[in-house]
Amino acid sequence: MPKAGRYALRAASLATALGVWQLLTSLDIDLWLRFSQFPTVTDVARAFADRVSGPDYWTDLTDSLTRILTGFLLAAVLGVATGVLVARSRLAEDLLGPVLEVIRPIPAIALVPVAILLFPSNEQGIVFITCTAAFFPVLVSTRHAVRALTPVWEEAVLTMGGGRWRILASVVLPGALPGIFGGLSVGIGVSWICVISAEMISGQYGVGYRTWQDYTVVNYAGVFVGMVTIGVLGWLTSTAVELLGRRLTRWLPRTSYDAGSRPRNTRTAVSAGVPESPASAPAPRGAKSENAEKSEEARDEHLV
Repeated sequence: MPKAGRYALRAASLATALGVWQLLTSLDIDLWLRFSQFPTVTDVARAFADRVSGPDYWTDLTDSLTRILTGFLLAAVLGVATGVLVARSRLAEDLLGPVLEVIRPIPAIALVPVAILLFPSNEQGIVFITCTAAFFPVLVSTRHAVRALTPVWEEAVLTMGGGRWRILASVVLPGALPGIFGGLSVGIGVSWICVISAEMISGQYGVGYRTWQDYTVVNYAGVFVGMVTIGVLGWLTSTAVELLGRRLTRWLPRTSYDAGSRPRNTRTAVSAGVPESPASAPAPRGAKSENAEKSEEARDEHLV
C-alpha cells in the first residue's frame, strides 16, 4: 500500500474512534459502561481551545517537557554506561548487579516519598523519579544487547592491534545501538507515565498537576484535555527517539513488510526476465557449497 493510502487509513481510524466517542457520549449510552458521565468530543474541543488561549497551558507544557527531557537524558547516559559496564565487567556485575536487581522491580512512582525526603525541592524530586523510571529499561536493553554481540568482531579488532577503548567505540556501542534505542523508546514512554503521576502528587505546575486540579473541581472536559495533551506529547517524543535511532543505525539492513508479498527468489527473478547469476544457481540435492556451510556456521555462532 502506498504511503498516502496508509496515512489516509490512519486518519480514518482516528476519525472513526472520535465519531464513536461522540455518538456514545451525546446519546448518554449507559448499558454497562456509563458514557453519560463522559464529556463529548465537542466539549473537550471547546475546553482545549479555551486552555490553549491562556498562558497556564503553555507554562504547564514547558515545565513537563523540561522535566521529561532532563530526567530522560540523565537516564540515557547513566543507563547506557551502566549497562555496558555490567555486561563487560564481571566485577561490576558482582558489585552492582544485586543492588540494581533489588531496586528494579520497585515502581518509580513509589519513590515519591523517598524523593521528598532526599531532595530540597519538588522539581529535583520529579526529575529524579523520571530518571529512575527510564533508567532501568535502558540499562536492561543495553546489557542484553552488549552480551548478544558476537566475539568475532572483538577478536578482529584485537588482531589488528586495537585496544579496549577501540573495541568499545568500534564494536560494542555500534553493535548494541539497535538494542539501546529499543530501551530508550520504552524508557521515554515510562517516563511520561511517572512524571505525570509525580506532578499529580508533589508538583506545582505541569500537565499532570493541572489534570489533577481539573479532576478535583469536577472539570471532566479539562481532565480529557490533559489526557489528550499527554498522549500527543508522548507520541511525539517516542517518535523522535525512534527516528533518531533509525538515523544512527542506517547501516543496518532494512526490510519493508508487506503482508501480500512473498520473498523474491531466483525463480521469480528468472521468470521476470532477470538473468540468473551462476552464484545464485541452485546447488545439487544433498550437496552444499563451502561458502554456505561457513555462513551457516557463522549464523549459528551468532545466535549462540
